[in-house]
Amino acid sequence: MKTPKATCCKRCGTCCLSGLFFYIRDEDIERWERDGRNDILHVIDNLQAVWAGDHFVSARDGTFLHGCPFLEWEGDIYRCSIYDTRPRVCREYQPGSSRICPQYYRRP
Repeated sequence: MKTPKATCCKRCGTCCLSGLFFYIRDEDIERWERDGRNDILHVIDNLQAVWAGDHFVSARDGTFLHGCPFLEWEGDIYRCSIYDTRPRVCREYQPGSSRICPQYYRRP
């Protein structure tokens, strides 16, 4: 059986637009508090993301949340503005590992 090779990220932004960021963990919050990343904590506090059945909305005002608030467009690729301190869910995500990625490996 053929196994998929490691896939390099194409920086298309698809996984970041899927809402993975909203699965941050207490350990991420604690790290940002320790590191004094009040800029990140402020954004999270103001978004108050909650799952609304099939997408995330802001509990504050009901606004539909369109992916990670730290995703930026740079030229013809996306970039993470907090890459060095991104949450664990983002650090552990492997390109091509899920159907949300355009590079998802499909077995023949």
